[in-house]
Amino acid sequence: MSAVLSTRVALVTGASSGIGWETARLLAELGATVLVHARTAQEGGSAVERLVEHGVRRDQLQMFTADFTRLAEVVELADAVARAFPALDLLVNNAAVMAPERCTLTEDGVEISFQVNFLAAHRLAKLLRAPLTAAGGARIVNVSSSLHRTASMNWADPNRAKRYSRVAAYAQSQLALSMAAGDMAPEGSGITSVSVNPGLCDTALLPLYGRVGAPPAEGAAAVVRLCLPEIRLINGEYYEGGDIAPSAVTVHEERSQRRLGRLADLLATTA
Repeated sequence: MSAVLSTRVALVTGASSGIGWETARLLAELGATVLVHARTAQEGGSAVERLVEHGVRRDQLQMFTADFTRLAEVVELADAVARAFPALDLLVNNAAVMAPERCTLTEDGVEISFQVNFLAAHRLAKLLRAPLTAAGGARIVNVSSSLHRTASMNWADPNRAKRYSRVAAYAQSQLALSMAAGDMAPEGSGITSVSVNPGLCDTALLPLYGRVGAPPAEGAAAVVRLCLPEIRLINGEYYEGGDIAPSAVTVHEERSQRRLGRLADLLATTA
């Protein structure tokens, strides 16, 4: 396979399994140095060993750990990455959890799927702005879902504690992630940030959809395509199958985007 990414450094969150692991594998096969993020050292170590078993050179891989249910660990992750890599070419925000049956708050007081699927990614992108800007032409690819089109933001109760639905909570987290793409790449930073639907794949999130999924490698291919330098991206857009696709109207509402940014900053500072 062509080493088109041989000079690039890519951080993939949630890279211990599913689409994240396959994304790490494909990026490494294209020559990138891949920073493999996992929730724990055990999960990360296992992921790295499986990548090596699949032919990835060990010197292409570095493991980083952070539990995204704890925002303090997101800060620690960003600090560790920035120290080790002053220039970061690619950030793939893939880490996600399935919303539980009952409303569950993290130690930071945020509904767990909203924090892991959106807030941690938003925070990480902000904290890594310096190395992303330093890379010149860096890209952020947010792994979202078509379910975001069914969602609405519950501004008064983002935790949805008063009227909780696991599907609604998950969909809201994906809507927020898609809405935040532009905010992750402010004008003048040289960063391009987009969101992408990788398609319905056989991952831990599949029970939310109640259908049969494709192999995770197919979803990862859609993600990696947007990481390729020859593919032109439009900042803030939502993609499916490599092309810009219809998104929820809210995704491009500037007023809602600003409101979401303020909410994210508030939740991060009060955590």
